[in-house]
Amino acid sequence: MQLNKILGYTLIGLSYAGGWLWMDYESTVNNPAVYEKPVTIEIEKGDSLSKITEKLVAQNVHIKPFWFKWIAKKNGENKKIKSGEYEIAANSTAPQILALFVSGKVKQHPITFPEGWNFKQIRQELDKNPYLEHALQNVPFENIVTALKIPQNHPEGLFFPDTYFFEKHTTDAAILKRAYDKMQLVLADEWQNRAENLPLTTPYQALCLASIIEKETAAPFERPQISGVFTRRLQQNMMLQTDPTVIYGMGDLYRGDIKTADLQNPTPYNTYTFKGLPPTPIAMAGREAIHAALHPDASEALYFVAKGDGTHVFSATLEAHNAAIEMYQRHKNEVIQ
Repeated sequence: MQLNKILGYTLIGLSYAGGWLWMDYESTVNNPAVYEKPVTIEIEKGDSLSKITEKLVAQNVHIKPFWFKWIAKKNGENKKIKSGEYEIAANSTAPQILALFVSGKVKQHPITFPEGWNFKQIRQELDKNPYLEHALQNVPFENIVTALKIPQNHPEGLFFPDTYFFEKHTTDAAILKRAYDKMQLVLADEWQNRAENLPLTTPYQALCLASIIEKETAAPFERPQISGVFTRRLQQNMMLQTDPTVIYGMGDLYRGDIKTADLQNPTPYNTYTFKGLPPTPIAMAGREAIHAALHPDASEALYFVAKGDGTHVFSATLEAHNAAIEMYQRHKNEVIQ
């Protein structure tokens, strides 16, 4: 009789224990392990399942290590986990976390290069990004194209302005190569569909002109007009006389204004002292600026002057242009003459 009681109590205890274990397992499977905010974890090559579990616990992910490892082994996921940096979404359960690790869908970081930036600004943006591997940080400016195996002598303007997403530990060189490849695709597409009778003989010349257009106006609708002015000047063998090229040629000497001496200083980029395009682009041009360079307007304007509101007055004669200068830029030098 006593034995039967013991057996009975034992069975009841086992039943309770089994029920508790089952509920504990079910809670691990069904309850969120991440609460209000996403959690980022990096799985390195060679990390064991135990190490991964420790990292999750250290990040306050609410998993029960025993069940987490048991689930992973039961489904064979422990052998399929891929290294990388993962962002675990809020309300993710343990099985969903494991599925994420198996999927290899690592966290993507953005880096943005706006239209109109020069290469120095691009490089500063790359250098300060904490998620990149900085392979080019100590490479001199003049050696960048060689390091990237780009068939040009100068890096300016060769990279397409855009937002690029990358996983942690990507190299800065890889980002620049993607931006270069995208620029080549865009430029080739636009060049293929260019207007006829342009004073441009190569896509690179188009890129040089597009970079000037990008810097000359912030008003998108003006780009074809700006392009038209410069195109007609090139066709008529006139100097472009555009301030952005002068500023670029001044480099770090530029302090916010252009003096008469600057306009007379014959740097390779001073379009007030020589005819034709500058030797390289002066900034990154977007697709719209490239398109405008290859599709100038058909007006007769040869001059333009800033109105002070981000737009310009366009003139076909010097007399009309001087009148616009008198009205809008009487005491300023930032004009095309």
